[in-house]
Amino acid sequence: MLRSLLLYLSERAGPKKLLTGNRFGRRLASRFIAGETLEDALGVIRRLNSEGFQVTLDCLGESIHEASAAEVACQTYLQLLDRLAAEKLDSHVSVKLTQLGLAIDEGLARRNLGRLAESVARHHNFVRVDMEGSAFTDATLRVFCSVDAPREVMGIAVQAYLRRTKADVEDLLQRGVRIRLVKGAYKEPPDIAFAQKTEVDRNYQELTEKLLASGIYHAIATHDERLIEATKAFSRDHNISPDGFEFQLLYGIRRQLQRRLIQQGWRVRVYVPYGREWYAYFMRRLAERPANVFFLMRNLFRA
Repeated sequence: MLRSLLLYLSERAGPKKLLTGNRFGRRLASRFIAGETLEDALGVIRRLNSEGFQVTLDCLGESIHEASAAEVACQTYLQLLDRLAAEKLDSHVSVKLTQLGLAIDEGLARRNLGRLAESVARHHNFVRVDMEGSAFTDATLRVFCSVDAPREVMGIAVQAYLRRTKADVEDLLQRGVRIRLVKGAYKEPPDIAFAQKTEVDRNYQELTEKLLASGIYHAIATHDERLIEATKAFSRDHNISPDGFEFQLLYGIRRQLQRRLIQQGWRVRVYVPYGREWYAYFMRRLAERPANVFFLMRNLFRA
């Protein structure tokens, strides 16, 4: 029930205004958000790189409904790619296509994603297209597949809780696409998404094994230690090198687990979000694990 409430609140303007408009709300969000400016985020990337972590940087923002705002978002990504290259930081970028205009026009999103792909290729970097709510799944896949970029330049995320994802993965693998596998963090009806955690976990593990067996470099994005251990065991049993894929974990979540994986010799990339449009992302992180609400409140009042 708490998860459903948090997902509902993530889409409401009133709570967003209340939480983002005061110091208390920003302090809460700082656990999961690297800051509101690029300089904040670059400082976090430098620290994580020094500790052995790779990074993927997300400039928060979604559901843009004006072409001018999509242009601003695209320019922001082009500029941050220049900064990452200039400072020689080990960081990919992640982007949501609704930031680039998908809710306005697929052609606009395609053109903007193509511009990003060109910049990424020039800088020898990598851009990952995030997956959003199911209303945008088909359009996201169409736009992604229509942009002519090699797999070393651009990949996509898929969500294990969607019933359709097995078929989507099979199609993407035939195209040689590098995939980030996540569980999924949006509220979806049971005819579209698995309702039970056991079903989601089972599908996640099956998809993980399919990805690892493909010979393509993929990202296994989860904080679930049981699924992480199963991934490690499968890779060992099938002689898959630790350099053949990476684990991805979110900034601010399970930090000890992140360090332990690094110490064990696994590749770990931390998903680092920043920006002023942090509210929806923050609420979805709380909804993924409602115990985080009590963890944040307990630690907040200790300070």
